[in-house]
Amino acid sequence: MAVLKNVENKIKLVMIVSSLFLVGCVIVSLGSIIIAKGMVDEAHKKVYVLDGTVPILVKQTTQEETFDVEAKSDIEMFHQFFFTLAPDDKYIQYTMKKAMYLVDETGLAQYNALKEKGFYNNIIGTSTICSIYCDSIKLNTDSLTFTYYGRQRIERRTSILMRQLITAGKLRRVPRTENNPHGILITNWRTLKNQDLEETKKSDY
Repeated sequence: MAVLKNVENKIKLVMIVSSLFLVGCVIVSLGSIIIAKGMVDEAHKKVYVLDGTVPILVKQTTQEETFDVEAKSDIEMFHQFFFTLAPDDKYIQYTMKKAMYLVDETGLAQYNALKEKGFYNNIIGTSTICSIYCDSIKLNTDSLTFTYYGRQRIERRTSILMRQLITAGKLRRVPRTENNPHGILITNWRTLKNQDLEETKKSDY
């Protein structure tokens, strides 16, 4: 009986040791998987670009980390497309088409209103060149609202007019596309101020 009891104790000990070994193997395996997954995820955030023949490591960032920069770039890009005009109907159509990808129907409404007033026909008929300069963009990332401050230069045959331009709107995140690379859409866009600052007469006409 003593021999049998001793054998049973040894069997129990072997079972306990085997179970502990099995549990240890499972823990080590799961830990290895978790660590490996973390390393792979971290590696996916790193991108190598070639400077000539030299690979340079750059780190991939999320939209949350770059939203402020991307939003301001998107706002400035839209205003460049909308307010940079040349006396060329095809050029105007091209820039307006680009601008409409970055704004909702409020941008189209302003474009149609100007078109109905003959604004673009006047640009072409008088050989006027319009350009826009961004002074600053006030962005609220919590409410996703912005105010754009800029100056528009309107060059006519006989004069150069500078106008102050202030617009405002909201931002909405949308999928990134070729025509909207930042994935940000301007909504509820409106002009708050558009007034003359100074006009300079040309002396060479």
